[in-house]
Amino acid sequence: MPKHPKPNALIWLVLSVLVIALDQWSKAWVLSDLPEYTAIPVIEGFWNWYRTYNTGAAFSFLSDAGGWQIWFFSALAVGISGLLGFWLSRTARADWRQALPYSLVIGGALGNVIDRLIHGHVIDFIQWHWRDYYWPAFNVADSAIVGGAVGIALFGLLGGKPRQAE
Repeated sequence: MPKHPKPNALIWLVLSVLVIALDQWSKAWVLSDLPEYTAIPVIEGFWNWYRTYNTGAAFSFLSDAGGWQIWFFSALAVGISGLLGFWLSRTARADWRQALPYSLVIGGALGNVIDRLIHGHVIDFIQWHWRDYYWPAFNVADSAIVGGAVGIALFGLLGGKPRQAE
């Protein structure tokens, strides 16, 4: 049976809660202050605030699927968050290379689940563009998910320690 580190990395879930809070606060601001589907330049020619909605997943995947996708993506996000939380419980608290990315993904995933369950869609509002090419709008939760996924991939590939012969 594998040993459980003492203390474990579950304290890193505080970061997940902060991501959720920042995500939900920013979306409340968007809903109260930004008009729908109207670009408001932040950095001319590069970055706009642009309130839009996504009923699907990344890049509007399955956005026109008829509604079942909201429940599917919510269940998937909760399941992945649970798995990452379990892995946090098996991670040493000081192992920030694992704990930080897991916590970012958990916070981002649950931030978007809150949107899906309350609004029936995810609220997106950050729009980057260059000339006539527009990146799909995203939000704080999406940023945390991508940052966490990149961290998991990078630290998993580059941060592995060679095994000692037993």
